[in-house]
Order: sequence, then structure tokens, then C-alpha cells
Amino acid sequence: MRRLTLLLMTLSILGCQRLGEVGRTPDLTPVENTNEYFAMNTIPMPELPEDRSPVSQASLWSGTPKSLLGDRRAARKGDIMTVVIEIDDSANFSNSSDRSRSESQSMGIPSLFGIPEQINKALPDGASMDSAVSTNSSSSFNGDGNVSRNEQLTLRIAATIIDVLPNGVLRVQGSQEVRVNYEVRELIVTGYVRPEDISRQNEITYDKIAGARISYGGRGQISDVQQPRIGSQIADIIMPF
Repeated sequence: MRRLTLLLMTLSILGCQRLGEVGRTPDLTPVENTNEYFAMNTIPMPELPEDRSPVSQASLWSGTPKSLLGDRRAARKGDIMTVVIEIDDSANFSNSSDRSRSESQSMGIPSLFGIPEQINKALPDGASMDSAVSTNSSSSFNGDGNVSRNEQLTLRIAATIIDVLPNGVLRVQGSQEVRVNYEVRELIVTGYVRPEDISRQNEITYDKIAGARISYGGRGQISDVQQPRIGSQIADIIMPF
């Protein structure tokens, strides 16, 4: 009873939390508590080395990243790049197997020093040692399987370098929230990037991100309706049937 009471109290608290959001738009996550914010507010790393060779006053090349032909790709902690997500995957798997087996065996002792004849006299009418043992068996198996999958997602998101590993690999993380009416769409991207994979446009595609974790979901009235109630989820777990 004590455990049941605690369970009911927990469910009631969760229900009250949800009731507090009735008629209100979902809150957006504050950016001040994200890893991107802390990465951009840490002590800045030393500037990248510049070309110290003398240049004329009319030259368009100054050797700095801010020059016309300078390298503006993200390379330090706190820098921002664009992650391009273009997922268009489809797969079809079809398997079929068929197996059959038939077997028949018979064994008899029609003659063995006259012993079968003597045994036949003691057997009931119709019984004989001529076909003492006869067996047959058959089995059949047929299986078919089909898997079809189609995924398509096209997104662009700004990601921040939150750490530079000792081998030079960049750890990036990006998050984006868009609120439309009473629904918030969330996009989160994390992973590891090689500096040489970043394009001159300061962009990188998702297939070049090692350990990529891409999450695209939402929260709000629509997402809430699509989820089963807490009681239903608990019942699905604990019910044995």
C-alpha cells in the first residue's frame, strides 16, 4: 500500500505539472545555460598566426582571416560553423526461404533361424514380424520477410565549437528551437569534426561528422497528444499480457 500510495502521489505531481501548461505556449530553453554559450564566453584562445610579410597599401591580401581572401573557417573554441543535414535514405530488404523434408523407414525380420515364425504364432491375428518397424516423417517450412524504409530530412543549423581535442579534432554542438503557435520544434546536433573537412564557405555536411547525434523532435500540444498517457505507459511495462 505504501508503494502504491507513493506511485499515485508521483503521478499526481506529474499531472499537476502538465496542468500548469494548459493554455500557455511551451517555454524555450534559455541559451545562457547551453554549452555553446559557455564556449563563446571562455578566455579567448591566441589568434591564428598572420602573414607578417610586407604588403602594399593597395593589396587586397593582408594575411588576416578578415581580409578579402582570408580563411574564415571556424577553427577555435567558440567559433561558429554551419552544419548541412541532407538525409535521403531508402532501403528495401526482402528475404524468402523454403525448406521441405520427407523421410520413410521400414524394418522387418521375415526369417531368422525360425524365430520370427515362432513369434508370429504368439502375436495377435494380422501381426507379423515381416514388417516389425515402419516409420515415416515429413516437415515443411516457409518464411518471407520484407523491410522497407524511407527517410528524408533537409536542415541547416549553426553549430559552435565547444572544445578542441589534443589531436586537433573539433567537438561541435548546435541547437535550434522554433515555436509555432503552441508547438516547439527542436533540433540538436553534436559530434566531432576535422578542420580540413570544413568547406571554404564555413560549412560541413552531416556525413563528415564523427559520432554524429542528430535529434529532431518537438514538444507542445501536438506532441503531447501523440504520446500515450503516463498510466498507459506504466501499464504496458508491468502488465504480463
